[in-house]
Amino acid sequence: MSSQDNTGIPLSHAPDGTGYKLLELPPELLELLESPDAPTLTLHPSPTAALLKTPSTTYSLRQKNTSNALILLAPTSDGPTTAAAGLSTIATVHETIELVPEAEAAAAPAPKARGKWHEKFGRGR
Repeated sequence: MSSQDNTGIPLSHAPDGTGYKLLELPPELLELLESPDAPTLTLHPSPTAALLKTPSTTYSLRQKNTSNALILLAPTSDGPTTAAAGLSTIATVHETIELVPEAEAAAAPAPKARGKWHEKFGRGR
């Protein structure tokens, strides 16, 4: 098969100028939001992170970068008279937002920044 064959689904890049962030929800928060009487959530600033507050729990928002990008796609067609289907790239996401319950976030020690040399040779010091 030649690399010039166009037998697959055509892909096109169609950015809409909207930035996307994916939010990783803990199961208990997802259950709360899907309930019939879902509460209103609020965001608050703090010196170290943004805080998402529910009536019962406060979550710290943490950005997680990934080396593997996630590409958001949408189905497209060439026009109203053609049936050729394809996919358009809406956005490329390189990070997600993780929610950590505030009690866990406060209990976790802050990681110490250390260089590669210290990791290899400085352990016995």
